[in-house]
Amino acid sequence: MDKVISVNPRDDFHLELVFDTGEARIFDARPFLDKGVLRRLRDPALFRQAYVAYDTVCWPGNLDLAPETLYDCSVAA
Repeated sequence: MDKVISVNPRDDFHLELVFDTGEARIFDARPFLDKGVLRRLRDPALFRQAYVAYDTVCWPGNLDLAPETLYDCSVAA
């Protein structure tokens, strides 16, 4: 399983990610912002607080996305 080692949230609800393989990818979070608790990430201020913990991307309030989802639903940077 790929592990996220770096995240840079962008203003357009995209995440610039670096995985432990050295691969850089771009994840578009917009399709996920209408699902369950992830609706809270529609707040740009909260979205920009993304950080890496437990090998994936997390946000305050116990929000996170699985690293497999981040990888599978992203494109090469």
